[in-house]
Amino acid sequence: MAALAAPTADAVAAQIRDAFADYHARFAAITRRAKRRFETCDWSGAREDAVERIALYDRCVAECSQALEARLGEAAHERALWTAIRAGYEQAIDPLLDRELYKTFFNTLTRRFFKTRGVDAAVEFVALDIEPTDAITHPVARHSYAVSGDRLTETLMRVLDDYPFAVPYAHRTRCAAGIAVRLQDDLHHWGPNPVRAIELLDTVFYRERRAYLVGRVFGERAFSPCVIALVNDGGALRVDAVLTLRADVVQLFSYSRSYFHADLATVGDAVVFLRTLLPGKPIDELYTVLGRAKQGKTERYRTFFRQFAAQSGEPLVRADGERGMVMAVFTLPSYPLVFKLIRDRFAYPKEIARGEVEAKYALVFHHDRVGRLVDAQPFRFLRFPRARFAPELLQELLDTCAGSITQDGDDLVLHLCYVERRLRPLNLYLREQPMETARAAAIDYGQAIKDLALANIFPGDLLLKNFGVSRHGRAVFYDYDELCLVTDCRFRDLPPARNHEEEMEAGAWFYAAGNDVFPEQFPRFLGLSPPLLGALLHAHPEIFQVQWWQRVQAAIREGRYTDVAPYPVDRRLP
Repeated sequence: MAALAAPTADAVAAQIRDAFADYHARFAAITRRAKRRFETCDWSGAREDAVERIALYDRCVAECSQALEARLGEAAHERALWTAIRAGYEQAIDPLLDRELYKTFFNTLTRRFFKTRGVDAAVEFVALDIEPTDAITHPVARHSYAVSGDRLTETLMRVLDDYPFAVPYAHRTRCAAGIAVRLQDDLHHWGPNPVRAIELLDTVFYRERRAYLVGRVFGERAFSPCVIALVNDGGALRVDAVLTLRADVVQLFSYSRSYFHADLATVGDAVVFLRTLLPGKPIDELYTVLGRAKQGKTERYRTFFRQFAAQSGEPLVRADGERGMVMAVFTLPSYPLVFKLIRDRFAYPKEIARGEVEAKYALVFHHDRVGRLVDAQPFRFLRFPRARFAPELLQELLDTCAGSITQDGDDLVLHLCYVERRLRPLNLYLREQPMETARAAAIDYGQAIKDLALANIFPGDLLLKNFGVSRHGRAVFYDYDELCLVTDCRFRDLPPARNHEEEMEAGAWFYAAGNDVFPEQFPRFLGLSPPLLGALLHAHPEIFQVQWWQRVQAAIREGRYTDVAPYPVDRRLP
């Protein structure tokens, strides 16, 4: 038996390596469709591709698991064999640039075979002390252009020619000139003829209804991000926007947006390049926004628990904000994540089952988030030292989330935990900010409701406490237990009271089904001060009108999804 262990382990390691390579090829095949979807304005097909690609990882893991079970039989659950497989696998993938992605695939398999709770270093790859891209020096493929004097427009025409599509530009010269004017205006502080060179990734990034050329623009002593957004106006291309401000590019690559479709030969080198554009962006979010959600989870785990170990005296505490009826939420104050556990029982008036809550989070994971929904990643069997929980938080979790927790010695194991970026709750933010800042946030909250509606999402519970504000001042929805599709709602006018007695009743004088929504009642429950409510009503009166919601429903049912641009209006070219 011992004599057979090594060759068997090496053969299985090769099989797992090949299974991930197969996943990678299938991932790339779906991703490559994005160009054709863009060229033909096949937006519904693009949405289907996005969902299919997200589901692909678990499908490939299941296929590989079944193949290994068939090959190994009872030996499939022998730890000694898997330790040997791990050693062979590490050797087999060592020359590969994206070996961290291969390791994550291996870990997913072993966790399912052994139902691992926490981390098992004997059969997993664990490295909390290194960055996965530190050893990557291979430059990602890119186009580079030197700019001579005042010939920027001419250079930009070459740029557009180097990214061919099956659809022509409506006005290629005008597009190039528009980019040139925007770059010169944005970078005028670099001096006359500020642009000396342009560098763009070979790979075009696609998402929703746009294609993006992503790179950098160089002056004599500085560089800036440069993202050129292209749109297809029914058979003719044009440049819609040019982004050079880091804050705008951060929003484009935000954790509140859907994943890009970018046919990258390797991923790690692209992440290294993107970090030069967005040095403050967590590496886990860069992997995730490129569609590598599992690797994003791995990096999120790595970076958080490295911080968790470094801040050994810092306790986990309740997150700021009102106590949720469905979720218990906690955080490590020094790190911008929150952890959300589903409670065992939900307080009145919540009428929803645990499975429904999980389904709503799954819906968000697969849906177009249009920059207004936090990417909530589910983690299973996270292990924390019991002593690291603040006493009041520990008691709350044991009292209200006991069904989601196992006590294992000195540790707590969380069966299912959603992990999100921490945002400042909107209700707290509005109290803390000066009036002008609060007014802008209240108006953006209204825009968030409209953006979500146009993407077929109704938050259900519009209370301010269910929205957060990002560090760039953007309103984002993060509490999904009441969320539903706009097309599943019945938007109604409020029935008039038949007499004075009905009008004076504390409760409703009419019957309302579970999916009935009365937009004109929204202002009563938001809790906004009169000045902020007035600003919201003035800026976005539509969201309080039943006719607007019904028009949105009709458009969605007819397949007419309204475009929601992922950048400010002033970034668009005239």
